[in-house]
Amino acid sequence: MTDNLRGLISRCLSGEQSAIGELVARYRAQVYGLCLRMLGQHQDAEDVLQETFVRAVRSLRNWDSQREFGPWLLAIAGNRCRTALAARRRRPTALANLGEWADDRPADPPGTPVVEEVRTALAELRDEYRQAFLLYHLEQRGYAEISQILNCPIGTVKTWVHRARLELIETLRKRGTMEEREHVVR
Repeated sequence: MTDNLRGLISRCLSGEQSAIGELVARYRAQVYGLCLRMLGQHQDAEDVLQETFVRAVRSLRNWDSQREFGPWLLAIAGNRCRTALAARRRRPTALANLGEWADDRPADPPGTPVVEEVRTALAELRDEYRQAFLLYHLEQRGYAEISQILNCPIGTVKTWVHRARLELIETLRKRGTMEEREHVVR
């Protein structure tokens, strides 16, 4: 950890509001990106982003300075996302879409059919598979770092990433998006 980050965290611990704002600004995009990929909705991602930073600032005294700060923060975000996804599943379907109706921002431009199929297939994965897959392939994080973020053994992370790949391939085949041919699964 850099001395700059140590100093910033020390200032946050002393209650300096500008330091907290600087910490949020430094990690906002990274945390928001993870939340959006896991939750798939801007409104939910924004809510969880705020929850993550509130929880992180409250828990900063408990943070082990021997660990990297980024993975610790992303672990909090991942846990908050899983909680939000569980709550979403418990909501009636009509209520689940209210956030989309209330969001007055213009919709994202539709992607290509293949991109949309992959997004749909990703949404069908178990939460831990999706999170491990996204951290590995989109965030390009190593297994050890993902292990810290998800708070599980490296072997479990490797298994989740592998199973996510297999399930994505199978789902895309069933939908006719992928042709039946050899695929290299690493």
